[in-house]
Amino acid sequence: MYIYKAHSNPVLDSTALQLRYTTTLTKTKMENEMIKTQALIIGAGPAGLATSACLNRLNIPNIVVEREECSASLWKRRSYDCLKLHLAKHYCQLPHMPFPPNTPTFVSKSGFITYLDEYATRFNVSPRYNRNVESAYLKDGRWIVEVGKGAEREVYSAEYLVVATGENSEGVIPEIPGLVESFQGEYLHSSEYKNGEKFAGKRVLVVGSGNSGMEIAYDVSKWDADVSLVVHSPVHVLTREIVRIGMWLLRFFPVKLVDRWCLLLAKLRFGDTSRYGLIRPTKGPFMNKIVTGRSPTIDVGCVDEIKAGKIEVVPSIKRIEGKKVVFVDGNTKRVDSIVFATGYKSSVSKWLQVNDGDLFDENGMPKGELPDHWKGKNGLYSVGFGRQGLAGITRDAQNVARDIASL
Repeated sequence: MYIYKAHSNPVLDSTALQLRYTTTLTKTKMENEMIKTQALIIGAGPAGLATSACLNRLNIPNIVVEREECSASLWKRRSYDCLKLHLAKHYCQLPHMPFPPNTPTFVSKSGFITYLDEYATRFNVSPRYNRNVESAYLKDGRWIVEVGKGAEREVYSAEYLVVATGENSEGVIPEIPGLVESFQGEYLHSSEYKNGEKFAGKRVLVVGSGNSGMEIAYDVSKWDADVSLVVHSPVHVLTREIVRIGMWLLRFFPVKLVDRWCLLLAKLRFGDTSRYGLIRPTKGPFMNKIVTGRSPTIDVGCVDEIKAGKIEVVPSIKRIEGKKVVFVDGNTKRVDSIVFATGYKSSVSKWLQVNDGDLFDENGMPKGELPDHWKGKNGLYSVGFGRQGLAGITRDAQNVARDIASL
């Protein structure tokens, strides 16, 4: 009796075998070329440098990857020339390396860059530059990080992943009706601003009343520009000396009492700033920082320029028509250039793939409150996301290194 037996298609079988072979070969090649380390640090700003330094001192193998072609790119490439550290130097030093004794109390941009380069050299931190992280995910108990390196790709495997890209990864320009469609002048983010030379004699609108906004407005005004400053929310304006006194007093007295003393000093220095459009928040400067995360603005001379009428304070922008800016109070002003000192945002949510989202929220910021914001699950950490400046970076880096060492 003849029994019919279905025969396989040799063409299909050959294709399937080839596909299986190619997939296996690619997977094996990727695994063979995978760069393994105990800790992978993403970001070579102060946070990444500090974390690597702390791990190096504990002899814990680590690799730092950085998307730019240099370390501390925010300071070296995306900051204005007149920038200085807003806090006294002992609040801004990184772990295990104080500033030299002859360093000025408030360190300049160039001075801080020199400090960071010397820090990396002293602690043997050697970031891998031009590495743009495309994805990071957990697989079989290890972090797999896929990185673009120009036209090439690299894959890293690490037991611990430290996100040190910080809160200031990408500049933010708000969506304003008419800005993109009709504005006939130049607009830029504060990260692109260097100095006021090219704005000399022009009508310039600076948006934002934080440190960057008020410093840029002051800098532009020195170039005989017609400067206006958008202040859309209450702001505490203090001097560097008042902040320094306040931070020292916080070691001994409660926040509310220190706030009261600092506001008294600010009133003696500036008078009633509300007369000029600078309205203070209801909470004191240090309590406001704790509650909202917003630091007081350190005045470098902008308030005196406002009081002298050289810088005009204006409310929020409603829309833009050509070179005409319409404000929410109905007034208008013609401007040639707009500088947006409107802050930054985190980019973590674009590449970090974590199913339960235990450490970061959808905005790429830690979900946990201080002081537990730096540690997640499965060996995931963050450094520099606590809204505590360079002092917070130091604490985070030391916490992460100690925790990894204990494991």
